[in-house]
Amino acid sequence: MLRTLQVCLRRQVWRSVHSAAAGERSRRATAGAARRTARRSGVRSCTVDPDLEEQFVFLDCPGLEEDPNEEEEQVLRQLCISSAPGLGPDPPVSSQKHMRSLERQLQVLKGKVLQNSGPDSFIEFQDMDFPLDESIIKSKKKKRAEPKGEHRVFGTPDADAPVSDTSCSGCGAVLHCTATDIPGYLPSEKFKVLLEEGKLGEAICQRCHLITYHHKALNLQVTRDQYRDVVRQIRNHKALVLLIADLVDLPDSIIPDLTDLVGTNKHVVVLGNKLDLLPGDSPNYLQRIKRRLAQYCQDAGFGHQVTDLHLISAKTGYGIEALISSLQRSWKYKGDVFLVGSANAGKSTLFNTLLESDYCKSRATEVLQKATISPWPGTTLNLLKFPINNPTPYRMFRRGARLKEALQQTEEELPVDELRRLHRLSRRAYLVGRVGRTFRSDGSRSDEIQFDPDSLAFGENKDGHSTKKAADRSHDELSHNELKDAHWLYDTPGIMKQRDIVHLLQEQEVRLVVPTQAIVPRTLVLKPGMSLFVGAMARIDFLQGAKSCWFTVLASSHVPVHVTSLDKADSIYKRHAGHALLGVPLGGSERMEQFPVLVPQDFSLEGRGYLEAAADITLSSAGWVAVTAAAGKQVQLRVHGPAAAGFGLRMTALLPHIVSLKGERVRKSAAYKPLKPAGLIDGLSAAATQRLQVKKKK
Repeated sequence: MLRTLQVCLRRQVWRSVHSAAAGERSRRATAGAARRTARRSGVRSCTVDPDLEEQFVFLDCPGLEEDPNEEEEQVLRQLCISSAPGLGPDPPVSSQKHMRSLERQLQVLKGKVLQNSGPDSFIEFQDMDFPLDESIIKSKKKKRAEPKGEHRVFGTPDADAPVSDTSCSGCGAVLHCTATDIPGYLPSEKFKVLLEEGKLGEAICQRCHLITYHHKALNLQVTRDQYRDVVRQIRNHKALVLLIADLVDLPDSIIPDLTDLVGTNKHVVVLGNKLDLLPGDSPNYLQRIKRRLAQYCQDAGFGHQVTDLHLISAKTGYGIEALISSLQRSWKYKGDVFLVGSANAGKSTLFNTLLESDYCKSRATEVLQKATISPWPGTTLNLLKFPINNPTPYRMFRRGARLKEALQQTEEELPVDELRRLHRLSRRAYLVGRVGRTFRSDGSRSDEIQFDPDSLAFGENKDGHSTKKAADRSHDELSHNELKDAHWLYDTPGIMKQRDIVHLLQEQEVRLVVPTQAIVPRTLVLKPGMSLFVGAMARIDFLQGAKSCWFTVLASSHVPVHVTSLDKADSIYKRHAGHALLGVPLGGSERMEQFPVLVPQDFSLEGRGYLEAAADITLSSAGWVAVTAAAGKQVQLRVHGPAAAGFGLRMTALLPHIVSLKGERVRKSAAYKPLKPAGLIDGLSAAATQRLQVKKKK
């Protein structure tokens, strides 16, 4: 009898749940039909009347802000897998709302919760060309005494071995095997073999090897003043300075004392890098960013030395061909060129891009190795260089013909590898460019004779007799005639910023925080008395304001954002910092004990209307948060962040109309659906660019 009663009760509960679920699905279908009707009529739900305040509804999200137990942690980990559509039957309605709220909070953490949140496990790094003895590896693994999180690398140092006179082709440091914490270190087993075989010039140091192949960085004993001393060598040269500024970190990425480093008699060309990461908030946003960058240089005190300014993307190649043409017309072949900028601004990436362009001698690309690039600051430790191509009238004519021909090319005429590159970059960047070569020494084109005019040059040897370059030249190094009277482009070490959030993060955290793909803006609406978390690195409190405000986060999509009430903010940070909800930093309470405490700063700003951001809250190399408030209304904010991170307020917003990129409002949430604007491919016909964008949308 009891069993029959239980079965009846279960059936009755299931019928009620099923009918509620059917009603919910019917309501969703009705709402979807209404939205489709609005879209067909040309009405967007995100359009805002500047004089009308939007009505906001805020609901608390239970569960996430409480202290989780083991079962709740398991639910959070499984949510990123089970929340995908079509993976199973609909859950009961009583749990649907709870799971939807969890899904909204963790939508930026899809696939990231499954990663290890603690420090990296023990890793044995080896060199493929110099493997360790298996018996030694097994014996060392049994005696594993190193603490968790440290990396034992291949080989041992030899303090008695002399230092070589060869520099690392990746970072420029002098190669040696004396100490592991000094730049240019190579294991003694590898260093001595390469030295005897005469192949030391082709090697890279162990630090560059780990960065390139294992994405790990070793800590080195290099001070900030040592980096600056290397850059000060420019003062005694007749040179052109290419100052690279990180557009994601303005104005902090602009060196304030540039004249002290390079001198007052240098011409400066300012390059705004990482343009491919920034979304276009209005049709004229490139001109606005250019004017803003010029003003920052003027405020830094070297505006009178700036002769030109370009917006580029060293990674995707956007604006590189225009930069090369400008340098060849203005600077020509007057002297050396130096890449100068703050750490992690993209100097080494630009060095590698120019190395494979018309700005470098054609055969130097075969001989020289690319510079080591990474998201960690201070990768380049000394001066790397390549010879500049002399822009003779013949070369300029051939280059102009190639650029004109490239502009008329369609998608079908592109090589397969270049078409694949454009498709790959257009998915990860807003602005993509094409960088080609006019002269190639490998004779890849069979329809014409390729030659380098430098190979016909005559010179003089030490005895004063005229010499001519031999026909059977070596492919391992550049000859005397190729380098005679040559001018060089140098990649200098990055100037370490005094305050930067990257200095406080570990290796895996840096890869999550520093943006490497196109930033998709995330807009949230807050009422006074609410707080916004950007990971566990920054917290923004909305203290006072007459009306609600929009906060647009422009940061890496791997960094989660979370909105809560002001009275719960302290407990949220204490419980969830280092865990899945706030994301970065990683590693739980043990990691947060090493992370510095958050220090508050109070800011006051005046709104400019719901269509224009009033100011930006800069988060150092992590990005910024744009604040949009009602016109003429005062807003009181309190920003919490590490004192060494350098968070601040940028009174003039870099992308003031970024709020226009918000999509439809997420129902019963403070968030809006993000919109990714269309990009642009430079150096391709308009028809081909349109076809590539159509394929990207599909």
